[in-house]
Amino acid sequence: MSLVAVFAIYLALGAFAGTLAGLFGIGGGLIIVSVLIFSFGLQGFSPDVAAHMAVGTSLATIVFTSLSSIKAHQGYRAIRWDIFRPMTLGIVLGAFLGAWTAALLSGAALELIIGVFIILIGLKMLFDVKPSPGRSVPGKSGLGVAGAGIGWASAIFGIGGGSLTVPFLSWCNIRMQQAVGTSAACGLPIAVAGAIGNIWAGWNHTDVPEYSLGFVYIPALVGIILTSVLFARVGANLAHRLNAKVLKQVFAVMLLLVGLNFLLN
Repeated sequence: MSLVAVFAIYLALGAFAGTLAGLFGIGGGLIIVSVLIFSFGLQGFSPDVAAHMAVGTSLATIVFTSLSSIKAHQGYRAIRWDIFRPMTLGIVLGAFLGAWTAALLSGAALELIIGVFIILIGLKMLFDVKPSPGRSVPGKSGLGVAGAGIGWASAIFGIGGGSLTVPFLSWCNIRMQQAVGTSAACGLPIAVAGAIGNIWAGWNHTDVPEYSLGFVYIPALVGIILTSVLFARVGANLAHRLNAKVLKQVFAVMLLLVGLNFLLN
């Protein structure tokens, strides 16, 4: 593939992922990671680092996407900053640990884990599985522990954590729009810590391609953020206007197909 064609894919990917991230509070990172693994393979990246590069680059793009999404959700006063602040320290520590954990895995093992996770998220969305609001918001220590777990898993999968944060907040009796908005805010420290962790983890890796900072591939990062930042705001605005049930089911089926592709390859 020519560099122009590859960059066009990154622009389209950013628009699609940004809209999904704003609309559902989840999904943008999953799509970015999946498409990047495929496109990195076409570019001839080593299989030993392609998945790691996809995860690191995805987290770096979410830094910019989350800033735009936070601004949009804050316009609707949908972010619970009283919940976000206690979760942040745990998120940062967990995301650093998650980046280190992912670096210890082989490329094949990381792709397998990502595939299983994508299938689980697809099933959850397809059957609209939601935790029943069964408890109140925990104290600061409890929120910190929850943040650590969410940050750790998110950094391994290259996501902003919405697929984990939104169900957790819903379980804690937080209204859905506030859960999505607060999840968008939590995506920023996850992405910053995870991206820095992946830059550090891949800094001296011999198979990392040109134009990279550790496990972050700069051309893909630039192409994706050029469109994802704009479309994250579009998605966040649509989330407050549309009934997204049908779109969510279509997206769920797509995730199942993507996840199965990982498992069968």
